[in-house]
Amino acid sequence: MKNKKIVIFLKVILIIIFVVVVVAIGLLLANNIDMSGGKKPVFGLTFSEDYTKSLGLNWQEAYSATLNDLHPQTIRLVAYWNEIESSPNNFFWNDLDWQVKEASKKNSKIILAIGERVPRWPECHIPNWASQLSKQDFQNSLDAYLKEIVNHYKNNPDIIVWQVENEPLLSVFGDCPPPDINLLKNEIAVVKASDPSRPVMMTDSGELSLWLGTDGLADILGTSFYRIVWDPHLGWVTHYFIPPVFYTIRAWIAEHIFGVKEVVISELQAEPWAPQSITSESLSQQTAHFTLQDFQNNITLAKRTGLSPIYFWGAEWWYYRKIHGDDSWWSLAEKIFNQQN
Repeated sequence: MKNKKIVIFLKVILIIIFVVVVVAIGLLLANNIDMSGGKKPVFGLTFSEDYTKSLGLNWQEAYSATLNDLHPQTIRLVAYWNEIESSPNNFFWNDLDWQVKEASKKNSKIILAIGERVPRWPECHIPNWASQLSKQDFQNSLDAYLKEIVNHYKNNPDIIVWQVENEPLLSVFGDCPPPDINLLKNEIAVVKASDPSRPVMMTDSGELSLWLGTDGLADILGTSFYRIVWDPHLGWVTHYFIPPVFYTIRAWIAEHIFGVKEVVISELQAEPWAPQSITSESLSQQTAHFTLQDFQNNITLAKRTGLSPIYFWGAEWWYYRKIHGDDSWWSLAEKIFNQQN
């Protein structure tokens, strides 16, 4: 009887291994399905003044190099509420004004990310004074801020999209209040009322979300596209084997069922996701987390989705590597952007 149970157990294990192998092979083969139809995507990138500073860089030099060397057709810039309105009704526009002006000089179009949760850690950038308000007063202050920033920039023709919040319904990462879809809907309504002429973009995780909350809320839906991440909950590196066609199918559903006008890749992983601050690791450790081949593979797979534009996430880190003696990522990015200009 004991031997029979062992045999059954071994058979179950073999069946599980077989299923895992078949699924893995299926996913690998699915990675080769090209949904682009041979159409080349348009590439853009995100630039964060805040993140550049955290890397110990001169953010203005890094930004100027990004515009001068890479010539992105479209760049996503970030308005940080805690920096623009560090005290109630006192607005500091100098840094963001300069970024917008420099992009315009280079004929780069701009997506401006606005709200309480915008790109880069700690995700939510709420002024200290606002974080102490009641829920209703917080909403009123956020509404007023959004109106102020839209009115400040809406006469600039180079700003083509307002991005309201960044992955606002994703509660897995970031130092943020709990997601609030009613607050989010209100923000979108405020922005649309303040400027009906421009589309509004929402973003969501392509790996950790079903898009059920963000589908149909905005004109454009931006998805992340990650492959190699550090999972703080598991304590190890996770590889996503989601095939490109999976994003294509979801985009079709979003556009044809939920009424989204366009789905783009708003965040293509082009830098390492390390277990700690990237500056605390050596260049070789950084490379081990995310190699140049990983960068190239991500580009290839993202292109196979057929989605466009595709916005790189990591330009600040490319520049960090460059000034620390390794321009591999920067040179590859130069080649990619120069091919489409």
